[in-house]
This record gives sequence, structure tokens and C-alpha cells, in this order.
Amino acid sequence: MTGVRVVSLVPSLTEAVAAGAPGALVGATEWCSHPEDLDVVRVGGTKNPDVRRIIGLAPDLVIANEEENRAPDLAALRAAGIEVLVTEVRDLPDAFRELARVLAACGAGRPTWLDEAESGWGQLPAPEARLKAVIPIWRRPWMVLGRDTFAGDLLRRLGVDNAYATHAERYPRIPVEELRGAGADLMILPDEPYRFTREDGPEEFTAPSALVSGRHLTWYGPSLAEAPAVLRAALRAAHPRM
Repeated sequence: MTGVRVVSLVPSLTEAVAAGAPGALVGATEWCSHPEDLDVVRVGGTKNPDVRRIIGLAPDLVIANEEENRAPDLAALRAAGIEVLVTEVRDLPDAFRELARVLAACGAGRPTWLDEAESGWGQLPAPEARLKAVIPIWRRPWMVLGRDTFAGDLLRRLGVDNAYATHAERYPRIPVEELRGAGADLMILPDEPYRFTREDGPEEFTAPSALVSGRHLTWYGPSLAEAPAVLRAALRAAHPRM
């Protein structure tokens, strides 16, 4: 027990705090699915949290992310006298730094899984080959990873170059016809935020598709320790050059 009462508005940080600062969490969003046995008050969604309910929990700290959460909600919490810690993550080093900052704010020491994650990613062998990929994250409309994304940085370290890494937007909307003509060696389809499956997504493209765990591709938390092996296995299953 840390003695700090924490509400998390970010699923990956919820998992990180639950693992690194047991007992600190008193509230989390409906989208906070890990750990699966998490027993805390649910405070709405990441984009539409129940501010009154959060205030009623009297937390010492609310943790949020500048991309996942809305500024007006965070401003309302601050106006109520609640400390709000906002993370900003664009790449893997950012994630490690922010995780350490969040856990320290929750009164926790540095967990073993964070050391294991840093060591594992730091000791990755150089990729034997590099592939060009399109990474959709939504359909209807189609959206893909663009510039400066955490997930794009993870894939780059595994030998995958994002076809839209130089796009002006971080999550551009791209017509599917353009995606088909992007010259990709591989389509990478995560199961979140949009849940791509073997029956929903790959049929749109002629390039091979890798169905990957969104938690291992987009979350920064305990899943980072096993992410290199999990993601590499999914990529290799889809393309022999991986």
C-alpha cells in the first residue's frame, strides 16, 4: 500500500500502477481492462470521464495522457483542487521516462518489470531485414499511424518502417485505395483501438497481414517486457523476411 489515492484515465497506466503500486488505485475508466481482476470504481471513458464521480473519490492524484484525455476534463479536475499528472509519449524512451515519473508520483519504487522492459528493448539484435508497412488503427474511415507515434517507434526497432512516418498528421485518414497503393510489404493490424480480425481487415489488401496485440503495440506498462517477443512472433508469422 502506498497511501496515495490514484485515479487513472489511461488503460496502460492503470495496468502499470496496479502492478507497480498495489493498492493505490481507487478509480479507473471503463476501458481499463488490465489487470483483469481490477476492482475499483469505474469513472466513465477516457474521452468522457465522470468528473463529479472522480472528485467524489477524493483522489490525491489523477493520471492522464495528453493524447487520450480531453483538456477541459483535466482542467475541471484541477479547478476542484486535484493534482493531475499528464504524460506525453512519442517513443520508447518517453514511455520509460513517463512510467518512472508516474510510479514515483504514486509513491512506488522502481518495479522489476520496468528494468526488464528497458533491458529487453535495449538488447534487441539488429533486424536482419527491413520491411515497409502500413499500420491501420481504424476503419470507416480508415486511419493509420503517421508521424511521431509510440507504436511506430516500437515497430521501427523491430525492423518495420512505417509507410506514413513522414505524414504531416500523427493519425491521418487515408482512403483505402491509397493504402493499397502504398507499396507496403506488410499490413499490420492491431486488435485495438479498432479490433481487426482475420475476417475483418486483411481482405482489403493483397499484401500479407500481421494481426498483432494492440496491448503490446500501443500500451506502455508491464506489457513492454514481453512485447518484443510477442510482436516479433506475429510479424514473422505473417512475413518470411521477418
